[in-house]
Amino acid sequence: MSVKYYQPIDNVEEVASPCVRNCCLNEQDVCLGCFRNIDEIMAWSKLNVAAKKDVLSQCRQRQQQFGK
Repeated sequence: MSVKYYQPIDNVEEVASPCVRNCCLNEQDVCLGCFRNIDEIMAWSKLNVAAKKDVLSQCRQRQQQFGK
């Protein structure tokens, strides 16, 4: 499964959750569905837009590391 992380408009006031409802944590507590770690998942609703975009960037990097 390939997840696409993008936000079509830079000035969006809200960032959608990357959750794809395929939750399965690996040994490092990273979800193999969205590639967020458990701390990012738990904090998502409290993060500001900049922090959410940072998390999405990290998710992209993790996705590439896992070769998905």
